[in-house]
Amino acid sequence: MTTVEKIQSAIDALSPEEYNLLRQWFFERDWEQWDKQIKQDVKLGKLDFLIEEALAEKEQDKLKEL
Repeated sequence: MTTVEKIQSAIDALSPEEYNLLRQWFFERDWEQWDKQIKQDVKLGKLDFLIEEALAEKEQDKLKEL
């Protein structure tokens, strides 16, 4: 049995409360990973195009009020 299969089996054995706790942990972990990736992308300049795009829109008076 692979590690993933063991984990799947263990998840199937969880109570509803434990399962909800695990889901919340995964949800938070996913957001943490996303935050890390965004920070890395910003540091590497991968999102600079968004700033340039926004400044160009502002210069052309095309920004919309939120």
